[in-house]
Amino acid sequence: MSAVLFASVVRVGDGLPLSASTDYEQDKELQDTKRQLKGLSKKMGQFPDRCTLKTGPFNVNFTSALGVGYLMVCTSSYPNVLAFCFLDELQKEFIVTYDPKRIQGAVRPYSFIEFDTFIQKTKQRYNSPRSLSTRINLADMQTEIRLRPPYQLSPEDLQAVTGAAVHTASKYKAPSQVLQPVSLAGVVSCVLCLLCGGLNLLRGVHAIESILQNDDEDFNYVIAFFLGTAACVYQCFLFASFSVWRSSKSFLAFALICLSNMYLYELRNVWQVLFHVAVAAFMTLQIQLRRPLGKAPDYNV
Repeated sequence: MSAVLFASVVRVGDGLPLSASTDYEQDKELQDTKRQLKGLSKKMGQFPDRCTLKTGPFNVNFTSALGVGYLMVCTSSYPNVLAFCFLDELQKEFIVTYDPKRIQGAVRPYSFIEFDTFIQKTKQRYNSPRSLSTRINLADMQTEIRLRPPYQLSPEDLQAVTGAAVHTASKYKAPSQVLQPVSLAGVVSCVLCLLCGGLNLLRGVHAIESILQNDDEDFNYVIAFFLGTAACVYQCFLFASFSVWRSSKSFLAFALICLSNMYLYELRNVWQVLFHVAVAAFMTLQIQLRRPLGKAPDYNV
């Protein structure tokens, strides 16, 4: 039977337990898993902020934010999307209820044991998904998990944090994002963008030759040509691969192309300027349309 079995809230910095659900389960495997959680909670800062681990018949899921970690143990058949919705509810309620200074100043384990009441009520709701009072934003969580899948911990990772092996924090990297397949329009825009970059580079080289022959030439033209080239190449890079703030960066590159062409207006006719700006705008649009897919499995509830 799918069920949430245990949940706890810990301080990320030192693993101090702040609150936990009341546990009446006497299953030996569950007790062993809970003992492993103690070691895991002390090293949460070494992992990404959303992780999942399969250990025997159970799944361990946890998230962390603002120096506080939220962990839960559920049966292996329990849907991941529900598990992370459960953790998200705990996180939102805990952040609203307790002041960060009080959390950081806590010195005794289970200083917020009264939060156990909310954990128990939420646990009961999520153990009867059909009786949930709301649909708890399942669609939003499914989208978030698809775009940023939880890091899949391995038994070796768990052994590392419990002292059986030594690993550095740099090993744990968030899963890379997968972009949508390239469309024909995307290929065309990329080719045109590289063409504009090549034209800028060629004109920049000629501008350097002209400066060497005539001292009165404006060196700023060379800078404008090479900036245009760099912006075009960077747009192609943003189209081809995932990057943080990818959308904002594409607009900045577009703005740089527009500014460089405005400065080069005296060296180009109106049609040439419009061509370069139009290609940059088309490339920016294709970057926006080619969204990340993520690498998530099927999260059916």
